[in-house]
Amino acid sequence: MVKHTDTKSSKSSSSSSYTGEQIVVLEGLEPVRKRPAMYIGSTDLKGVHHCITEVIDNSVDEALAGFAQNIWITVHKDDSVTVVDDGRGIPVDIIPKYKTSALEIVMTKLHAGGKFDSRAYKVSGGLHGVGAAVVNALSESMRVNVIRDKKIYQQEYKRGQPLAPVKEVGAWKTGQKTDISSLPPIITPDNFSSGTISSFLPDKEIFRDGISCDYDIIRKQVKERAYLVPELYFHLYDERTQRSDNFYFEGGIVSLVEALNHNKQILHAPISIKKATDSAEMQVAIQYNDGVSENVESFVNVINTTEGGTHLTGFRMALTRSINDYAKKIGAVKNGEDSIIGEDTREGLTAVVFVKMSSQNLQFEGQTKTKLGNAEIQPLVQTAVNEALDIYFEENPSDARRILEKVFLAAKARLAAKAAKDAIIRKGALDGASLPGKLADCQSRNPEESEIYIVEGNSAGGTAKQGRDRKFQAILPLRGKILNTERARLDRILEFAEIKDLVIALGMGISESLIPEKLRYHRIIIMTDADVDGEHIRTLLLTFFFRHLPYVIQNHHLYIAQPPLFKIQYGKDAFYAYSDEERDKIFAQHKNLKTPPSVQRYKGLGEMNPEQLWETTMNPQNRILKEVAIEDAVGADEVFTMLMGDEVLPRKRFIQTHAKSATLDI
Repeated sequence: MVKHTDTKSSKSSSSSSYTGEQIVVLEGLEPVRKRPAMYIGSTDLKGVHHCITEVIDNSVDEALAGFAQNIWITVHKDDSVTVVDDGRGIPVDIIPKYKTSALEIVMTKLHAGGKFDSRAYKVSGGLHGVGAAVVNALSESMRVNVIRDKKIYQQEYKRGQPLAPVKEVGAWKTGQKTDISSLPPIITPDNFSSGTISSFLPDKEIFRDGISCDYDIIRKQVKERAYLVPELYFHLYDERTQRSDNFYFEGGIVSLVEALNHNKQILHAPISIKKATDSAEMQVAIQYNDGVSENVESFVNVINTTEGGTHLTGFRMALTRSINDYAKKIGAVKNGEDSIIGEDTREGLTAVVFVKMSSQNLQFEGQTKTKLGNAEIQPLVQTAVNEALDIYFEENPSDARRILEKVFLAAKARLAAKAAKDAIIRKGALDGASLPGKLADCQSRNPEESEIYIVEGNSAGGTAKQGRDRKFQAILPLRGKILNTERARLDRILEFAEIKDLVIALGMGISESLIPEKLRYHRIIIMTDADVDGEHIRTLLLTFFFRHLPYVIQNHHLYIAQPPLFKIQYGKDAFYAYSDEERDKIFAQHKNLKTPPSVQRYKGLGEMNPEQLWETTMNPQNRILKEVAIEDAVGADEVFTMLMGDEVLPRKRFIQTHAKSATLDI
C-alpha cells in the first residue's frame, strides 16, 4: 500500500505568497511563429513532443517546489493534449506594471513566469525552456483553467492570442466532480483544491508533418520524470487507443538504476548518495553489473543532460579516486604500481547523477540544454561522492572487493586492447597507409562527400564494387557473421579480422584512441540481404557501433540501405517495390493491363546486377537510406542486453511475446 501524504495545508499557506508580483517579462512573443525551430528545435513530430514536454515540465516544477502530488496527461482523439496538476495554480491577479492578469502574461509573453524569481521556484527545469507561451503560440487553440481560492478561472487562445480577458467561470469545491475544461476521464480529484488545467491543439500550419504524437515517446518522458521526482503520481491516458499508464516511484533514482540493470547480473545492492547545500542538492545512485558496457545517466532538475557537464565530471573523478584509494589501502595496488584509470571503473557501471539547483543560477552550455555548465557543481559532487564511497567501502568490504575485482579485470583487458591497437597503429593503418586489401576505396579524400558501404558477403561486395560511383563510394565486403560484441572486451574484438578491417577502414581508431576528425567517411551505410541472415548481420553491426563506436551514431554518420524486395516486370517496363504495400500498389495501378506481371522476390543483393543495384540502392538520386539514431538510450541498452546478452530467459520471453508479429522468411 502506498501512503499518499496530504499537503493541503502547506499548499494553502504558500499559495498566497505566489502572486503576480513574481511574474517577470523579458520579451515579446512575436518571433515564435516566424521561426518556431529556434524555440522547439524542429517543426516535425519532435517539435510536437517538445511542446508536450514543456507543459508537463511546468507541472513537474510545481512538484519539485513541493506543491503538486499528481499530474494527469491525456491525449485526446483529435490529437489535442490536456495536462493537469494539483499544484498552486498559475496566479490570475492583475500585475499593476502591465495592467494584465498574471495568467495572460505567462501564456502570451516569451520568457515570462515565476521561475525568474527565487521566491516562487527554488528548483525548476523550465528557466531555459521555451515555456507555455511558445506552446501557446504554436497551438491552433489553447485553453487554461486555474483553480485557486475556491474559484475557477479560464482563458482561451488562438495561435497565441487571447480571445478574451481572464474570467471567473465558477466556484470550486474540493472533491467536485463537474466536467470543466475537458478534464481527463481518469481524474478523480477527491482532494483537488487547486491546480492548473492546460489543453492545447498543436497547429497544423506549423507542424505540417502531422500532430499525432507518439504515446510511447510521451510514456518514456513521463516515466523518466517519475523516477526523478519520487512520490509524484503520473497518470497517462490516450483516448485514441485506450492505452493508459500510471507511474509512482518511492525510490527515486535508486529505482531507476535498478530498472537500468534489469536483466543483468548485478554485483551488489545500489549505493545511494545524497548531499544538499543552500544552493543545490545532489543525488547519486551506483550499481555495478557483470557486463562490459557503461550506462550512466545524468540529470539537472528534470532535464536529461545527455552531454553531461560539471556534475558528471565531478562524479567520474570521485569514483576513480575512491576506488584507487581503497585498492591502495587494502594492499591490492602497491605504491609505484600503475593506478586504476577512469576507463577501468566504467566497465559494467550503471549510475545516475541527479542535481537539483536554484533555477536563477542554472547555467547550460549552448541552446540544447543538455550540458551543465555550473563550475561550482563539480567540487560539490566530487566531494560528496568521495566521502560517501570511502565510508561505503569501509562498511561493505565484500561489495568493495567485488567492485575491485571487476575494475582490475577491466584494467587487464585495457592493457591487452592497448597492445592490439598499438600493433595496428604501428603499421600506420589508422592513417590510411595500410588499408585492408578487400576495401575498394573511393577516389575522394573529403570525408564530407565520401561514403562507405559495409556489404554482406563477397558476392554482393563484387556487385557493389562494379555498380558504385568510384568518386565518392567505397565498398567493404564482410565475410560471414561478425563477432557478437555485446559482452566482448576490446582486446578480443580487435582480434576478429572483419571488425579489425572495419576499424582500420574508418580510420579514426576506437575507445580512448578515438580521433573523430580522422573519420574517413561521413556516411557509413550497412547494406545486407533482405532475409533472416541479413537482418542478423545488421543487428551484429548495430551492436558493435552502439557499444564500441557510439560516436558514429550520435553524430549522424550511420545509415541502413534499403534494397528493393521485388522487381515487377510488365513487358519492357520494370518497377521496384520496397515493401509488400508498394508491390500491391503497383499491381493496382496496372490491373487493367492484359499482360500478366513477372515478379521477382530479391532475397540477396547478389541477385541484382551492378546496374540494378546502383539504380535501386546506391544512386543518391533514387535510393532510400534510413539513418540510425538513438532516440531512447536506456531503451536501446535494454534491448541490446536482452537480445544479444548471455541471459536466455529474457530473450525467450521476448520471442514468445512477439512471435505472432514476426515475419518468417520461409
